[in-house]
Amino acid sequence: MQYITLDQLISELDLEVIYKATDAVDVRIFSPEIYRPGLPAAGYFEKFEPERLQVIGNSEWHYFNHLTPEARYESLDKFFAYPIPALIFSRNLEIFSEVIELAKKHNRTILRSALPTSKLINELINHINFAIAPSTTVHGVLLEVYGIGVLITGVSGVGKSETALELLIRGHRLVSDDTVEIKRVEGQLRGQSPALTRHFMEIRGIGILDIERLYGVGAVKEYEFIDLIVELELWDENKIYDRIGLDEETSEILGVKIPKVTIPLRPGRNTAMIVEVAARNNRQKRLGYNAAQALNERIMKEIEKREKKFNQQ
Repeated sequence: MQYITLDQLISELDLEVIYKATDAVDVRIFSPEIYRPGLPAAGYFEKFEPERLQVIGNSEWHYFNHLTPEARYESLDKFFAYPIPALIFSRNLEIFSEVIELAKKHNRTILRSALPTSKLINELINHINFAIAPSTTVHGVLLEVYGIGVLITGVSGVGKSETALELLIRGHRLVSDDTVEIKRVEGQLRGQSPALTRHFMEIRGIGILDIERLYGVGAVKEYEFIDLIVELELWDENKIYDRIGLDEETSEILGVKIPKVTIPLRPGRNTAMIVEVAARNNRQKRLGYNAAQALNERIMKEIEKREKKFNQQ
């Protein structure tokens, strides 16, 4: 089962640590659900979800602020008795002294963020959702081409990086070269580069290139959702390649089917230009227009028209 550790969450979202439990390194978060403990603060624990991250916003803070120190201590003592992963204060709200005292007593982690409550909750949900999403790694190059996420695949040495470099020169953006980390997020595939190799590209004969430094920040992107897979392969004289496009091919990654085109390579073919056309054509199909179907319908109408004319003679 996928999870994110509390330490990871603290580091990646830059949360302020007010008090850290001694077992914080072992705390694992399996669910993106967030709980605002307004009812538990009032003493109602029947539907309390202690396994979730707990967030204190303005409403909860003002409720506690209106309590006497004794009543606040009693309410929080019952709350901290449950094994919560962490309690997070939003809006840089002041931390009550009773909170720190009881956090030490029950060994609970207390965090704080400057973000407004709704934005903090959205950040937590999105971050945890992405961290625990099903994932895989694919050998290929991921780019954004005309707003379409294009994953270029093929055997080693077929020319994936060289094609990607030509596309960069044409104004498109690189997400990852060689290794693409893919996660399934809400039914879509989101690809990104490993942090270690982000924005770098290998070109045989030249070596490693820093694309951000060579072409500027506009030539790179941190992540992209995959809309099209383009497989490059060496031309095979014995293979029949699709020349019409009526039979749409797909490839399945993490249970999600993605449209796929296969481009045979031979001298004289402008592969980068073909990838651009494939991306444009994919966008047209997503908008409801399929050129192959349109031509097929036109041909069928012409055949029907001629058959009708022939039958009338």
